[in-house]
Amino acid sequence: MHTIAPDDIVRTFAEAEGNERPPLLVTEPLEAFLDARGLGSGPISAAPVGEGHSNVTFVITRGEWEAVIRRPPRPPLPPSAHDVSREARVLSAVSGSARVPAVLAACDDDSVIGSPFYVMEKVDGHVVTSEVPSALDSVEDRRRMGEELVDALVEIHAVDWQAAGLEGFGKPTGYLERQLRRFGGLWEHNKTREIEAVERVGGWLRDNLPESPAATIVHGDFRLGNVILGPESPARVVAVLDWEMATIGDPLADLGYLCTLWTDRDDPPLGMFELSGVTRQEGFPLRSELVARYEERSGRSMTDIRWYQTLALWKSIVFMEGNYKRAVSGTTDDPFLKSFGEGVVELARRAEELAFAG
Repeated sequence: MHTIAPDDIVRTFAEAEGNERPPLLVTEPLEAFLDARGLGSGPISAAPVGEGHSNVTFVITRGEWEAVIRRPPRPPLPPSAHDVSREARVLSAVSGSARVPAVLAACDDDSVIGSPFYVMEKVDGHVVTSEVPSALDSVEDRRRMGEELVDALVEIHAVDWQAAGLEGFGKPTGYLERQLRRFGGLWEHNKTREIEAVERVGGWLRDNLPESPAATIVHGDFRLGNVILGPESPARVVAVLDWEMATIGDPLADLGYLCTLWTDRDDPPLGMFELSGVTRQEGFPLRSELVARYEERSGRSMTDIRWYQTLALWKSIVFMEGNYKRAVSGTTDDPFLKSFGEGVVELARRAEELAFAG
């Protein structure tokens, strides 16, 4: 979870003067912004929520009213990353067609809290990362978690993005080519050292580019830890979170990413990059079962899922190196990001093994 420093939340911008780092939340102008939109009343209390390694998220309360506010981390930021206004736009567009929190307000004006932000409803439930909550801790509910995850993804990919007002949100053709160009450029921007495996994997991806199915909304970070499950059994995904990477493109990129971060019960230990180690437990579907359910529910034939999994690993390397760069340059005090140094090298080795397997 993001660690709150004394200067992370201030009442006014005047209180931030003299601090080396800009505050993450300035409550007095935020209160005025919310007042103008009829969102609660009175002073704001704020507490961090989530892991806090990407966009920064707070639960804010005003008396009995509560909501969630999301803003970028402190600068400097990689090009086109942490665009919360874009995230708010796609959430509003898919509301009613996909399982998402309602956006209550959005602001592009940096003068309010120091950066763009948006406010969304707070959805009650469980986020499963390292353990299963007792209310859902049965073999049947563990299986339902995996099935619900796939079904929620199928719903996202079924949204008519043009009818939803997302024309121009992304380009419907050439998605994979753009991903390779973009992340190749981000690697050059983010890298703190030369890692030959990253270059080799990037070359393999370019040389083995598959033909994409029809374009859909792509979430970009779809995994178990980015959904909220309802409070009680039977397990059900009630909200999909963290849409900052969403665009229009190849839906199989989401499936490949989900499979890459999903841990089968017989997989070797993955150390710090085992984000879904909980799925080793009895009941959780295997990766192959997730793919089969997606194919059945979506009607899309699977192409080379290994290529999409390799793409997901390669993109994760680029992002993690960027976070590591932020840590070593002193633009973040998050100790977790400083541990990415050797981890990025190990992840690059795994990506190379997957790319050149068989």
